[in-house]
Amino acid sequence: MEEPKFSVFDEVKLKAELERCGIKHLHAVAIQSYLLAHKDAEPHEVPDLPKAAYPLLRSHFKSTTSKLKVEHFSSDGTTVKLLIEMQNGQSVESVIMRHDATAGLYAGGPRQGSPRATLCVSSQVGCQMGCTFCATGTMGLKGNLSAGEIVEQLVHATRITPIRNIVFMGMGEPLNNYQAVVQAIKTMTGHCFSVSPSHITLSTVGVIPRILSLATDLPGVNLALSLHAPTQELRCQIVPAARAYNLVKLMAAVDSYIGASKRKVFIEYIMIGDVNDSEELAHQVGALLQDRQVVLNLIPYNPTLTKADYKASREESIHSFQKIIREVYNVRAIVRREMGQDIAGACGQLAIGEYKKDSSHPQKASTDLPDIEELFTASVRKP
Repeated sequence: MEEPKFSVFDEVKLKAELERCGIKHLHAVAIQSYLLAHKDAEPHEVPDLPKAAYPLLRSHFKSTTSKLKVEHFSSDGTTVKLLIEMQNGQSVESVIMRHDATAGLYAGGPRQGSPRATLCVSSQVGCQMGCTFCATGTMGLKGNLSAGEIVEQLVHATRITPIRNIVFMGMGEPLNNYQAVVQAIKTMTGHCFSVSPSHITLSTVGVIPRILSLATDLPGVNLALSLHAPTQELRCQIVPAARAYNLVKLMAAVDSYIGASKRKVFIEYIMIGDVNDSEELAHQVGALLQDRQVVLNLIPYNPTLTKADYKASREESIHSFQKIIREVYNVRAIVRREMGQDIAGACGQLAIGEYKKDSSHPQKASTDLPDIEELFTASVRKP
């Protein structure tokens, strides 16, 4: 049986091994860049390296340790779900979401920009947080991804379409695989990929110690908090892992992050019918977020194979909830229009299963669909 090899996109490992062999680690970028541009090349085929690099690369490294097994396209062509198999046989899912920033209207006028794509990446195989609305939680935690395996999701996606934005909103809790995620993001923002830190968003259910260190470890990267309820009791029902982190202390950590990073925080709120979508709860959410530098993202619940008997909120309930947040508490609140629901690629739907198109949720292209970039930067859209 062949010994597992390291990914050349595991930058810390690659640089350490080069230096151990007396080779300057600056060659790491040249190796990564060449292999990114030459899909079928092997590490020992990279030209113009010191001679000592070739036996090292041949014996210890692979251009990618993972394989893209399936590309599953939504019916409108805007979304692609990727099934990626690791060298240990385990698999994760990533999602590419294409967005035409020139289509439709935004903030009362023409949209600015050009077509672009966002990649939703996974940080773990499965997840231990057990969010009751999320299919990934039904898998349990099967393992952490290495920094190289996280970056390789970007490698596979880049070979399909150029990627401008990256969101850590796929499988797993990123802050529970902290060092690998930090290393992966540093590679993504480095010379090979050159993704701007402001175009990367890291989502968490609220691992307080890591939130407090994030602004220092990853300056310029955006933070998203999966809130889903304005009280500790209700939040624990929806997000069982919330029992470990009191809501008051969690919001204090968010305040510390905002102060240290000088950046807004993205608040995610799954709208579940008759669970967390009442007008009374809207007032509580508004009071909790008022005077904080946040953007509230209301996400209609997507059908998943979980034990919870949930349903999506009615459109009128979502509109009422949003109106209260905006008009009474002056908090910026937007409603996410889901992409990839027909291929189980929308929020909360990622879990390894059969790749069959779900015709019960036909996908319709939208010309009024802000992406992650617009949510952080554009002015408030008028209701």
